[in-house]
Amino acid sequence: MPGKIGFSYADRIVTVILDNPGKRNAIDAAMWQMLRDTLLRASDDPEVRCVLIRGAGDEAFAAGGDIEEFATVRATVEDALHYHDTLVASALEAIRQCPIPTIAAIRGACIGGGLEIAGCCDIRIAGHSARFGAPINRLGFSMYPGEMAGLLDLVGPAVLLEILLEGRILDAQEAYAKGLVSRVVDDHAVIDAARATAARIAAGAPLVARWHKHWVHRLMRADALSEAEKRAAFDFLETDDYREGMAAFAAKRDPKFTGR
Repeated sequence: MPGKIGFSYADRIVTVILDNPGKRNAIDAAMWQMLRDTLLRASDDPEVRCVLIRGAGDEAFAAGGDIEEFATVRATVEDALHYHDTLVASALEAIRQCPIPTIAAIRGACIGGGLEIAGCCDIRIAGHSARFGAPINRLGFSMYPGEMAGLLDLVGPAVLLEILLEGRILDAQEAYAKGLVSRVVDDHAVIDAARATAARIAAGAPLVARWHKHWVHRLMRADALSEAEKRAAFDFLETDDYREGMAAFAAKRDPKFTGR
């Protein structure tokens, strides 16, 4: 049975489910394409305020790419370029560039491609029994550069090289200590904790969330902000949400943001 990407929407939160029964949610070629399309669709929806990515069941977030199909999808250099650049890297880039906050809810194995997906999310919440790594050195192939970008931004070259060169599997506490994980909770609480986090994000001003993501990514570039960019940092002054937030604060009530 081929894998699939589940999708649901409730309370302004999109939930994306990595679902490949019997393969610990390993991501096959079709799933990478579906994942990209799902993230792009969510990114274009002004009503969506948060995207939560999780694995089906509790055994794995995702145990990597579907290695069984590698003999066909990566048979030649051209095939490999298409698979890793057009399918995998473009799906990861859709997560990294998503203007909406993204959360990974991690239970069980988060390996290889699963680690790459989680690493591209803004917040990663893991259960105590979650496991992390990319032991592809024992499979004889290297991580494609376009797939390294999210992990490199997240943990830096020293930790990424440790993960790739050793091929060791990390437990949740070590992953947290190395910056791979934002928060570790009891296994049974992972999904509830991720949903509560998504709800807190959804309750905030959506334009502000988008601006915060934009400016964090922009500040990671070496070049200084232009004068136009500095002025753009105050675009919120012209929004209805800013006026609503200030009015709600003065009235000691909860704000009702509209994204305008």
